[in-house]
Amino acid sequence: MSLPYLQPYLGLSNSLQTAQASAGGGTAGGRGVFGGGTAVSATIDYITIDTTGNATDFGDLTVGRDSLTAGRSATRGIFAGGPSSPTNTMDYITIDTTGNATDFGDLTAARRGLGSVSSDTRFVVGGGYTGALSNVMDYVTIDTTGNATDFGDLTAANYSNNGVFNNTRGVFGGGANGLGAYRNTIEYITIDTTGNATDFGDLTSVTGAPAGGLNNDTRGIFAGGYTGSHSNKIDYITIASTSNATDFGDLTTGRSGCAGVSTATRGVIGGGQLNSNVIDYITIDSTGNATDFGDLTVGRNSLAGCFNYVP
Repeated sequence: MSLPYLQPYLGLSNSLQTAQASAGGGTAGGRGVFGGGTAVSATIDYITIDTTGNATDFGDLTVGRDSLTAGRSATRGIFAGGPSSPTNTMDYITIDTTGNATDFGDLTAARRGLGSVSSDTRFVVGGGYTGALSNVMDYVTIDTTGNATDFGDLTAANYSNNGVFNNTRGVFGGGANGLGAYRNTIEYITIDTTGNATDFGDLTSVTGAPAGGLNNDTRGIFAGGYTGSHSNKIDYITIASTSNATDFGDLTTGRSGCAGVSTATRGVIGGGQLNSNVIDYITIDSTGNATDFGDLTVGRNSLAGCFNYVP
């Protein structure tokens, strides 16, 4: 089974986080890193999340690719999967140091359009497209290197979901079950165990390729996506409580395949269809519409987002 017309729309983004917060036990980082994107870009650029302004060059991935995902520890970010011909590639960066990515190891299977969640020690990827839709979840220990290990299964095989998380729970939302069959499903795992995902609730609409990685210790946010057109919708959940998502507000422009990065207070959304360079921001613990932040160094969609805040 192939997904020809979904390929331009259903990219993936996810997150990386770092540094120690005085409240809530997390680490209060400030750097967001955006990697990859169309057309099979190797570009990595970065921002300081709690300011506004344009992104700055960081370095390059080991190989250019889109429809990848990303995870993090307090110091390291990992980019995994992509592009149109699926790959099992994982590479890593040191978030606070600019430079090119380094090989990390391999996923259990080559795939694109996969989602991910992270604790401070473990990175879990889920779903994606291998030539068929996948329900597989893999994991790695972030501060080592090596190949991924089986974690369990998502509730259903799907493509272009995305994840939000705190240091305990990972929540996957949205995606596609096939041609034009977008999902509103939300499901969760306990990141530092292994096992199958459990139903959490529903997004406010069926959505492929929302931006994830917009989270603090209590709240997770899914932004944009593809619903039959490029969406400006933003939804939020309380990560520790199973329930349906609630409307948050709107992005400055409708787009899918954008990437999210966060601190404890602010979420920043970069890129998206059609090869946008737009960066928006929101205040995570409020509701309301997004505000312009600045521009990426290169307009692109289906990129992955990294940040050095750990909830």
